[in-house]
Amino acid sequence: MSKIPSLISLRGVTELKYVNADNVTRYRAIMRFLYEQYQKLNYWLKPEQIFEGVMSWQLHKNYTLEQCQLDLEQLVEWGNLSSRHDGGRSVTVEEYLRKKYQYLLTPYSIEIERLLESLEKVHGYGGSLEPTLFDWIADTLFGIRKHAGVYEQGQALELWNSLYNSFQRLHETSVDYIASLQTNKAEELMATDAFLLYKDSITQYLRDFVQALQRRSFKIEGNLEQIKAGVRDLFLHAVVEDEWRIPKVEEMVTKEQYFEELLEKWNGLKRWFIGETGSTSELALLEAASKEAVVKMVRSAIRIQERKRSTISRRKELDYLGQCFYRSDDINSAHKLAAYAFGLFPTRHLQGQDNRESDSSEMSMWHEPPNEITLRSRSRKKNERLDTDSVIDKSAKKAVLRKEYIQRHKQELRFVIQMVEKRVIRMSEFDTVSVSERLQILQWIGLCTAASTSFFYTPEGVRIQLKQPPNKERTILRCEDGELELLNYEFQFEVANSDAWNEMIHWIEG
Repeated sequence: MSKIPSLISLRGVTELKYVNADNVTRYRAIMRFLYEQYQKLNYWLKPEQIFEGVMSWQLHKNYTLEQCQLDLEQLVEWGNLSSRHDGGRSVTVEEYLRKKYQYLLTPYSIEIERLLESLEKVHGYGGSLEPTLFDWIADTLFGIRKHAGVYEQGQALELWNSLYNSFQRLHETSVDYIASLQTNKAEELMATDAFLLYKDSITQYLRDFVQALQRRSFKIEGNLEQIKAGVRDLFLHAVVEDEWRIPKVEEMVTKEQYFEELLEKWNGLKRWFIGETGSTSELALLEAASKEAVVKMVRSAIRIQERKRSTISRRKELDYLGQCFYRSDDINSAHKLAAYAFGLFPTRHLQGQDNRESDSSEMSMWHEPPNEITLRSRSRKKNERLDTDSVIDKSAKKAVLRKEYIQRHKQELRFVIQMVEKRVIRMSEFDTVSVSERLQILQWIGLCTAASTSFFYTPEGVRIQLKQPPNKERTILRCEDGELELLNYEFQFEVANSDAWNEMIHWIEG
């Protein structure tokens, strides 16, 4: 089960406004320059330095230092930059009071620029299948089992980083690689002759991964099963202690919160390899997707080869084969030649009555009398013209059905009028209802529960709202054809469209 997001995690991300703002090229240039300087360990920068760096790229011709300062202030307001007063080079009080600032990227902005930098390098799904990661994960889990809660300083954190980084890399790269085989570009490649050059290498690559997955996944599953809750908690607590030994200036979450995060990641890893009761593990799904990709590759290659063979003229071969038939001495040798050349013809199973003259099992089927079966013609030629019958007049039957429908519809609308007059009614307050009224009530319940707002509007302009009973109270609805037990719902009826309502009443009375 995924972690329920907090209100803080669902807040609006104002730090992303500069990515799509009106002056996006100016903001992006400033942020990229600051990010590059951050990577060079130049943290606090002055507006003049930022302006010179941006202008060196020759992206903006009429850009001024004043505009740059306004852009920096806007980025500070959005939370992308931190600012501090720069009074180091002030000579007079007036210069000091001008409030010259230096600027530093905030942690959010650093991650955003890292993301944007990585997105610029994305040219497809990429990914890879690395069977060695299974060994890394299995060996790390075995190390956790072997230590049984006793770790040297920093050892638990090293094991955890090795385990979870390998797991993340295995999951992300394998999923990306399988996804790359499902793209339109891959589909187009599989339909061309050039795919035959890649088919063998790709299928062998996939098969090796599937074989490694099948052989080594049992070691991981076995280690996860043998690491009981006690050993797991001791290991995770040791990871927390190792993490807390690292000096950090900024505020962090509490130890309890960090332990819960680690426990959730551990459970996610275990679900990925083992699964849960009633659900298939992600490992099994990855294996099935890899096998399906292999089958897809082979089928595509077969289709290409068949298409290439279909375009080759076999006139000479068939002419040579015809001469062989012509030189045959008797019909038996021709039958043998046909068997070698064409093989068995497709069989047809015909169902009919078996009129056998003898029950002897030694009697050959060739000595039995034939069964005569009439076969329907499959010719595309039109059959003989048949005499057509005149159109049957069903107007009387339609009039009867229409009258019955109108009477039934009026009866349903009279029931709606009764409910609107009551305005509010519970299921327990209904008297014995007819079959049609019961069907109406059940239909209202279905429409209300299917709507996210728990109400709907009828074509006659009536708003019907359903309210759940407190404490899941149940009741019995008595009907002409039996009793129905269900929740004690409350219906609320309100006329939303008076014109449609009045027109409906006039139609019923008329």
